[in-house]
Amino acid sequence: MTKKQYENLIDINKKSIFHPASSISDVLNNGTSICLEGKGATITTHNDGELIDGMSGLWCVNIGYGREELGKTMLESASSMGYAHSFSSTSNKPQIELSEKLLDLTRGVFARVQYGTSGSDCIDTAIKLVRYYNNLRDKPEKKKIIARVNAYHGPTLAAASVTGIAAFHSAFDLPIDGILRAPKPHFYVDGKEGETEVQFTKRMLDEIEAIIINADADTVAAFFAEPIYGAGGVITPPKGYFKGLRALCDKYDILLLADEVITGYGRTGEWFAHQYYDYKPDLMTTAKGLTSGYFPLSALYIGDKVWDVLVETADELGAFFHGYTYSGHPTGCAVALKNIEILERENLVERAKETGAYMHTQFKEKLSGCPIIGEVRGAGLLAGLQIVKSKSPKTFFERADKAAPLLQSAIRKEKVLLRGLPSADTIAVSPSFVITEQQIDAIVTAVVNGSAKVQEKFRA
Repeated sequence: MTKKQYENLIDINKKSIFHPASSISDVLNNGTSICLEGKGATITTHNDGELIDGMSGLWCVNIGYGREELGKTMLESASSMGYAHSFSSTSNKPQIELSEKLLDLTRGVFARVQYGTSGSDCIDTAIKLVRYYNNLRDKPEKKKIIARVNAYHGPTLAAASVTGIAAFHSAFDLPIDGILRAPKPHFYVDGKEGETEVQFTKRMLDEIEAIIINADADTVAAFFAEPIYGAGGVITPPKGYFKGLRALCDKYDILLLADEVITGYGRTGEWFAHQYYDYKPDLMTTAKGLTSGYFPLSALYIGDKVWDVLVETADELGAFFHGYTYSGHPTGCAVALKNIEILERENLVERAKETGAYMHTQFKEKLSGCPIIGEVRGAGLLAGLQIVKSKSPKTFFERADKAAPLLQSAIRKEKVLLRGLPSADTIAVSPSFVITEQQIDAIVTAVVNGSAKVQEKFRA
């Protein structure tokens, strides 16, 4: 395409598309970047040329771009059955086969799955299911949900309410009633002077227990938590956190939900992050890596504790009045099956573990002398680079300084796409599992060079 043709597309874009999570004035004044193609861990845009995509889209293209197998799978599925619903006891072969496979991957932790199209609708389904479950148990007062500061669970009305980032609330009259907020368990940022990580964990759990007691445990239904924070800062849990949280939930008859929309399907080097941290949730939300972003599909996993109550009351209540037009879409399920087949055939989950270890080693070595990167955290091919004003004494930039967006922009000029997370002053890294060590080296170099430029800006 010619420059004029691109300019025409951008002009049409300005006049027709309301972009999510974007500044309206920025789109109108500066236009958009047009993605042209992707291959492996790279994408090509009209204005930047080829870039290493260190975020695999929005944390989702686990098997990499340009997988012809998935295109063929879509064509075959759409050609034989373009659509089938899951209502009124109806199913389809890909959905059945996928469900069996997904439950097998969880090693017996879950009993059933229900499908949607996004992580956000998966969270909404979970919220409704939590309410339904407690109504069935004759505990209608048990409705409150605890979620954490800075956590991200999606932008829909209910999911945004559970989300703990203020920007998702202020303009929308959110959160809805019944959401309780637990502290962010970030030891590097929020640990007290002289406090050990074990002591910090105990303090976090004590604060959660106080929240439960103060709210009246008989009114608290569930605790929603990402095993590793995503958009809220790629925050890893301190030692013993989830074991302690599991015990608290059991003590007060509270369901524990693992939001694995980002961490699911191999991101940490295990199929699921709750396996990585060795705890058992009662519910689990997944999306993104389920199809590697090639088709909109989400899966809510339901454990025995919840499922047994649903079965016991089934005859009395009849149909479960919830679901979506595209729940269990045959093409989406076929794509997910093929995606998982590729992950297994190419041993990509193990590769995420091995390449992830290399990535974390390189970041820690090459950024150890970088004045504005204070911590490297994460697991597998998921990392968060904490931006600081000073390492010693430990001080942080003000929100108005926009350190994360500035560093993201500087890194992009190095031909690398990473994601600045302003609410946590963190750079997120989440590349496709097919990324090479050479490409990892390029990402690390881009961060080093970008950090130097941002440091110069603040010195000036």
